[in-house]
Amino acid sequence: MSNSWVLPDEVLRDAPAYTPRPGELADLELLLIGAYAPLAGFMTRADLVSVSRRGRLADGSPWPVPVTLQVPTALAQGLDPRDEARRTLVLTDGEGAPVAALEVADAWQVRDGVAGVGGTVRRLGDGGHGPFQRLRRTPEEVRPLLPSGRVLGVIADRPLHRPQLAQIAHAVRTLGAHLLVMIPVGEDGLGGLPPEALVRSVFAARDRMPPATLVAVPLSRRRDEISDALLRARVSAAYGVTHLLSTGEMLSGAGLRVLVPRELAYDNRDGQWRWREDIPPRNRRLALNQPEIDDLLDRGFPLPEWHTPPAVAKELVRARPPRRHRGLVVFLTGLSGSGKSTIARGLADVLREQGDRSITLLDGDVVRRELSAGLGFSKADRDLNVRRIGWVAAEIARHHGVGICCPIAPYAQARATAREMALAAGAGFVLVHVATPLEVCEQRDRKGLYARARAGLLTGMTGIDDPYEVPTDADLVVDTSELTVDEAVEAVLHHLNETGWVEPRLQSF
Repeated sequence: MSNSWVLPDEVLRDAPAYTPRPGELADLELLLIGAYAPLAGFMTRADLVSVSRRGRLADGSPWPVPVTLQVPTALAQGLDPRDEARRTLVLTDGEGAPVAALEVADAWQVRDGVAGVGGTVRRLGDGGHGPFQRLRRTPEEVRPLLPSGRVLGVIADRPLHRPQLAQIAHAVRTLGAHLLVMIPVGEDGLGGLPPEALVRSVFAARDRMPPATLVAVPLSRRRDEISDALLRARVSAAYGVTHLLSTGEMLSGAGLRVLVPRELAYDNRDGQWRWREDIPPRNRRLALNQPEIDDLLDRGFPLPEWHTPPAVAKELVRARPPRRHRGLVVFLTGLSGSGKSTIARGLADVLREQGDRSITLLDGDVVRRELSAGLGFSKADRDLNVRRIGWVAAEIARHHGVGICCPIAPYAQARATAREMALAAGAGFVLVHVATPLEVCEQRDRKGLYARARAGLLTGMTGIDDPYEVPTDADLVVDTSELTVDEAVEAVLHHLNETGWVEPRLQSF
């Protein structure tokens, strides 16, 4: 890479390291490849004030939105922009490998425990890992490949079905432009599609596009749609785009003209896609929306050829197989004595009898002994225990197995983290709240924990002197004071059958 740099050994050895959040890592990569030029690093306070007041960096260069890096305050306190030996911060990727060095020019408090740092970034090493490296070309590498004249940019943040391909072809013909397709690889695409699957699906549609240049760009989405649109326009301009085709609500920026296409519909008279209003209602078929596409894939139904090219459909089925063939995490939560473990064991037995997937039972007590030995019962330790369970279960599901977990998991945020891990692994996540009342759990008290807690011999007992945050996002609620164990297992199994995660089976023996 042209921005590669090697730090002196003594600086690299002594400099603190930090792994930015995914969105910040995407910004970092865009800075390093020159897609954010003239911005050469994360903004300082002077830049932020100047951008908010007049849309320009502190040096006067036009710039639309903040690009910032936040770190723990304790880390920022060890940095000193005035001291050459203490102003370097090594930025690493998610695996801890050094990616860049930030020469800190400014540090400030953002909120309690969080500080902002700004300064120039420079790449460390070659930066070359991850799938489709050959497509991750810099603006400096791409611009000479483009013909002179108009360049239509398309940010393909979703697979290209026939209506999108028809819109692209129409825009290229209208403008007489060359097509540049930019595929975001900074995070999962719409519907949780992994970046590598998105790249494959876009390439599967290449033979239905006009002549095009395709490039993978480390873009990620921001929460603010306006900032997102402005930055996408800025990056597109850096790659040589003169006109940008909107794929949603996009704004103009960076001197680009943004084209907002009219809605197309399928004309069943001759199998062509035309402007919706040009087709009689009886002959008009609207494009499928994303939930409809996801539903077809989840149930294992083929995507219709009138809507999706077969090669694209094939890639989408590979990336999002039917639910019954996908990995799954079943996460049972509830008070001690609620019946979680008993239901989990019964469910595991039934699924093992069916033999469709490998089944792993992550029982709370076993996990405490084998995976989380040494952890106590403070909130931090409980969260870490649930996070470990969630990570292991997500890895099981990543490889198309079923991970059944049954910790108490009293805190909503830890349960949400477990769900996020499973979804990020391309798996399903079913949260089952075993809502057996506390008084029933106390009556059972097989381990004697409630009695000890009531006697003051045990502290931190969930439901007694430590809270249980009742799930508001449970996919299923069962109460073993009203159901037998077999009925509770059947209720969970019925839910998995109805939602497509498990294929219904007739009892044959």
